[in-house]
Amino acid sequence: MAEEKYLTRREFIAAMAAVGGSIAVAAALSEIGDLRELIERELALELPDVVREAEGHTVEGTHHWAMLIDLRKCIGCQYCVYACQAVNDVPDDMRWNVHIVDETPTGSIFHMTRPCLHCNNAPCVSVCPVSATYSRDDGLVVMDYDKCIGCRYCEVACPYDARKFNWEERGDEPNPRAPEWGTPEVARRPRGVVEKCTFCIHRIDAGVANGLTPGVDPEATPACVNICPVKARVFGDLNNPESEISQIIASTATFRLREDLGTEPNVYYIPPEGLAI
Repeated sequence: MAEEKYLTRREFIAAMAAVGGSIAVAAALSEIGDLRELIERELALELPDVVREAEGHTVEGTHHWAMLIDLRKCIGCQYCVYACQAVNDVPDDMRWNVHIVDETPTGSIFHMTRPCLHCNNAPCVSVCPVSATYSRDDGLVVMDYDKCIGCRYCEVACPYDARKFNWEERGDEPNPRAPEWGTPEVARRPRGVVEKCTFCIHRIDAGVANGLTPGVDPEATPACVNICPVKARVFGDLNNPESEISQIIASTATFRLREDLGTEPNVYYIPPEGLAI
């Protein structure tokens, strides 16, 4: 009987990297300064069919967490970027929250920041072969790093470049944003897994368990929201019509990135002055 040969983890990851020419394109998205060019390039991506055909996830829990970013207010200070790095122990080359500078058709400069969008119909969930990425009933898209096999299917499927592959084992080197912007509150992820923004899920879950309200009580609210000096970010429960985020969305024109894909993101934007939606 012929000896069966199994791929090692290293060989498997290398093979999977070959499947996506779009990985290189996606990795470049966060470096593009012109948001319109970014969107045009996204349209050209050869995304897996599952991105467009996956069944939507229904948010059936008591809470439905979402974020709103007001592009009229954002001043591009990047405090949200740095606080995210500090609290979630993220290095400079794997930022979960990215900043892009763009210009409206009327010539006004504005600043765009993008965390993971925690889509209700998340392509990353649909393509994960081991259910390491899954959707919770409160709208959060979650990673189980113990299950992740590093295939990077989720990285290819995400049309927002919101996921980063951890290529290196991180030792005892200091966090580049701590302690100035906060102190790490979660463990570093191991080499060979994909990382992403969690909306500071550790704060949300601990806060709810202790009777706090995410979006109201700082201890239960994402670090990027707390740190913003101009209150450009709002976090809260869409299931509560009295929450600040629900009130703003009900009374203000908002948009979500690439709504045409049917991903149903849980991050809403208020457009800057001079940019129609």
